[in-house]
Amino acid sequence: MTNERKHIAFFDIDKTILKINSGEALVKQAYRRNFLNTIGFIKAIIAAIQYKFALKDTHHIIRRMGSWLNGVSEEKLDKLTKDIFYDDIIPNIRPHIIDEIKRLKSDGTKVVILSSAIKWVCQPLGKHLNVDDVICTELEVVNGTLTGNPVGNYCFRSEKLNRLKAFCENMNYELQHAAYYADSIDDLPALEKVGHPVCVTPDKKLTRVAQSRGWTIQKW
Repeated sequence: MTNERKHIAFFDIDKTILKINSGEALVKQAYRRNFLNTIGFIKAIIAAIQYKFALKDTHHIIRRMGSWLNGVSEEKLDKLTKDIFYDDIIPNIRPHIIDEIKRLKSDGTKVVILSSAIKWVCQPLGKHLNVDDVICTELEVVNGTLTGNPVGNYCFRSEKLNRLKAFCENMNYELQHAAYYADSIDDLPALEKVGHPVCVTPDKKLTRVAQSRGWTIQKW
């Protein structure tokens, strides 16, 4: 197969593969299971609201949303994410996405998760969906305990584009033969650079951009 015929498809997770936001589901379950106190839970909810309505700088909000994990052992996080995987993640996978991933793989397309979600969510989901690779946010672990800080940058907005481009370059794929399935205006930097942007049940801002540019919109 020549370079010109190699195709790759990247998939966002929150509100794209899933009908929910995995980070919000994780925070709610952490509170119910006493991993997170009431003050921490309220702060996380406020950050989620600020993110949804773009009330503050999104990068700042994303960092705040991960700070509740400071001091949590990796072992406890492993257990928590395994529990929510069957309660919250699998039931909220969009059926059309499952079919789309199967279709792409049957055509020889490489399928990769590209998400700001943490690896404790992304990697099990990637395995469940039989995708080829996972690119996501890594969190710092010191002596078996999380610090709440990312390793490098959060895989968000322009960082998603940086990682998408680096992956394609390293694996010898051309951007014009890449697709990205995403739902949010925050994914615009990556969507603009691939040859096949696919907007899955997009938010209002992304819907307007997609309509003006003739991009594919899937109401899944």
